[in-house]
Amino acid sequence: MNFIFISPNFPHTYWQFCDRLKKNGANVLGIGDAAFDALDEPLKNALTEYYRVTSLENYDEVYRAVAYFASRYGHPDWLESNNEYWLEQDAHLRTDFHITTGIQASGIGAWKHKSSMKPVYASASIPTARCHPVSTLTVARDFIAQNGGYPVIAKPDVGVGAANTWKLEDDRELEAFFEDKPDVPYLIEEFVEGDICSYDAVVDSHNMPLFESMTVWPPSVADIVNRDLDLSYYTCPAVPEPLEKLGRAALAAFGVRSRFVHLEFFRLTKARAGLGEIGDFVALEVNMRPAGGYTPDMMDFAHSTDVYQIWADMVTADKRLLPDSGEHHWCVYASRKDSHRYRHTHEEILEKYGDRIVMCERMPELMWATMGCQMYTAHAYSEEEVHAFVAFVHEREAEA
Repeated sequence: MNFIFISPNFPHTYWQFCDRLKKNGANVLGIGDAAFDALDEPLKNALTEYYRVTSLENYDEVYRAVAYFASRYGHPDWLESNNEYWLEQDAHLRTDFHITTGIQASGIGAWKHKSSMKPVYASASIPTARCHPVSTLTVARDFIAQNGGYPVIAKPDVGVGAANTWKLEDDRELEAFFEDKPDVPYLIEEFVEGDICSYDAVVDSHNMPLFESMTVWPPSVADIVNRDLDLSYYTCPAVPEPLEKLGRAALAAFGVRSRFVHLEFFRLTKARAGLGEIGDFVALEVNMRPAGGYTPDMMDFAHSTDVYQIWADMVTADKRLLPDSGEHHWCVYASRKDSHRYRHTHEEILEKYGDRIVMCERMPELMWATMGCQMYTAHAYSEEEVHAFVAFVHEREAEA
């Protein structure tokens, strides 16, 4: 099997996808814009060959890299980045090289455009927040008046994470948004009060999940970025039955096959007319790639498994070969930003939590705004332990 992996060095934990593929007998062919010598040693060891391009943004250059691998190793069986930013380019490359193991260019729109996701959810009777394309100030005001008033969310129709997403509280903020709105398609969406819970799954070619997990995220990643707040989130021991049901319905509606996916839902903390009662799940958006940052590793720790191996087995065998460990608990992430002053020192955190800490490192600068500068990830055996860990890491020094 010839597997072309786009940008295998970012995030740096993605070497594990390549490593498991190699262990399963695949030729792993990497294309990236980093120098080969700059790659982590485990990634170098996992790659059969690496092709460096000047820029991954240059489609012609990446196309030539794929063509080179095709001429040297034979027709590619798979091409994937597992990265939101490159999903559309991945689809075009598959189409151009007749690689049929992933989504094609003609179908990528419903995966990338938030407005296109809504009708797919509706076809499966999955509730979603109401939204409307941003066109004029008058149209936006009419939508807001007809759907419960302020606050509302303004978000790009196509976007990664919470970049350029805003919570608008009143007419003044709406007018300011229109004055400075980036020149890209935007949506106005009703504000939903709830926790964000992701349904994460590795899915086989028959649309069946081989692995399922739930992670609970902060209510607004946009606030983390825009208000310079600290991030915490956690992976749970099990997926609640209502979320499992909706997650599987979404997989079917979107025709997901042979992928690791990250589907986001609200779990309502306040009833909303037309959407549900407290505790109900409401679809937010689909992300047809693994959850960001170190979340796949948190799934490993929470479920005592290896999601990278499960994914590689899906690719090479179309089934799960790794049995369920039977050991499931919580895994919690809490990070700090250099701009804040904290009550407890780094050493105090390590002393207090000791062998509970499973990851501890500086984050890449590119991820500081969302993921924090210094992260701590730990085992927990109850939700109370989860919240106590976060409180200890995040507690600030009293202001003078």
